[in-house]
Amino acid sequence: MNAEQQGKKFLASVAHYFDKAAALTPHPEGLLNQIKICNSVYSFQFPIRTGDGYKTITAWRAEHSHHKLPVKGGIRYSEEASADEVVALASLMTYKCAVVDVPFGGAKGAVKINPKDHSRSELEQITRRYTAELIKKNFIGPAIDVPAPDYGTGAREMSWIADTYLAFHPEQIDALGCVTGKTVSQGGIRGRNEATGLGVFYGLREVCDNAEDMKEIGLEKGIEGKTVVVQGLGNVGYHAAKFCQEGGARIIAFAEYEGAIYDENGINLEDLMHHRKETGSILNFPNAKNLDRREDALEIECDILIPAALENQITAENAPRVKAKIIGEGANGPITANAEDILQEKGIMVVPDIYLNAGGVTVSYFEWLKNLSHVRFGRMEKRFEQGTFDRLLQLIEKETGRKLTREERNLVARGADEADLVYSGLEETMISSYQQIREILKQKKEVGTLRTAAFINALNKIAVCYAELGIFP
Repeated sequence: MNAEQQGKKFLASVAHYFDKAAALTPHPEGLLNQIKICNSVYSFQFPIRTGDGYKTITAWRAEHSHHKLPVKGGIRYSEEASADEVVALASLMTYKCAVVDVPFGGAKGAVKINPKDHSRSELEQITRRYTAELIKKNFIGPAIDVPAPDYGTGAREMSWIADTYLAFHPEQIDALGCVTGKTVSQGGIRGRNEATGLGVFYGLREVCDNAEDMKEIGLEKGIEGKTVVVQGLGNVGYHAAKFCQEGGARIIAFAEYEGAIYDENGINLEDLMHHRKETGSILNFPNAKNLDRREDALEIECDILIPAALENQITAENAPRVKAKIIGEGANGPITANAEDILQEKGIMVVPDIYLNAGGVTVSYFEWLKNLSHVRFGRMEKRFEQGTFDRLLQLIEKETGRKLTREERNLVARGADEADLVYSGLEETMISSYQQIREILKQKKEVGTLRTAAFINALNKIAVCYAELGIFP
């Protein structure tokens, strides 16, 4: 299946989930069509000069919904990118932002390249030219459209975007808010790099902490001791695995593009990353078994499976062989619509992408707020809080006659810095958002799945926005 076919299949899956949820809401057809449709798609080509001569690059930016501005969504660099894939991802961003109460519309961008085929200089050329094209069409700006990293991009590319935008708009005081996911020195925020993976962990922990739900699928309460399989060791997969491991889970298998490994006794993530850095592969890791195919990792018996690579990884073909009790979608759209029906029949709980991997856009929202306020979170209150806590401890010591150790004092009498506040805000977002979704699922038996409940939650919130604008009664 080529990239265009994959993109069409992915877009059809998103439409299927939307229609399924829409049928369970009271909203009029006209409103539902307005929410579903993609508002704007900008498709363009531009040339760059490489060592082998000139090359034409194809790129896109889709703005799915303008019910709230700015719109928000990452930019991916991938040879597999297509217009339909970009529209599907932009749609998911709209619903994702609504689910976690982030006041953005959805957007997405893509450049059809393999970044490994280009030098650093060429990637900078591509990124800056892509940004310039967006500027020309008013498809970027702190109040209009705010990109972020995605597959194949990172803080370096986002800093190039910010620098290019600043060159075109030196008079804009809020110009750094034109993009998020930047390095901290360029206006980024502490905690953004690990945000999506940490959000996956917070979400799965909240799911596992509900004893009633765990009993239904034959598991004990809590994430500690649960066996986990992770597909993808990029930014999302690595941090999801890291925080799950630190939370007491046992990672028994990893899959990457070069293959997959399995060890029922558990695989230490940092040791694996060191092995991969030394050998260039996760294969042949000490005490672990190499699997025949990388896809085999998806079919290992485990408590939690985290597909954190690309879309359409679990299909109607391999879904019958999936043996996980819970699937946490770290990637966007890793399960096709037909596959999800099979997984539901098997009693597998799917924690959907529009909730579970929303950590990235949540912390991007915090970064955007930081850029608009022009002050680091925690800068004004940290020392005041620390002084207040210290005085309380002094009173306690005086009344009890017990002197606290330095370690005990530092643990309690410490003001929150930027990373503490980011982590806290993300944790609150993931907990409260899951409770909203679960409440919808429990209220109506016909909802059936967490994904449908999440879509209903998103549609209801977007419908309220349109109603308040007076567009739809």
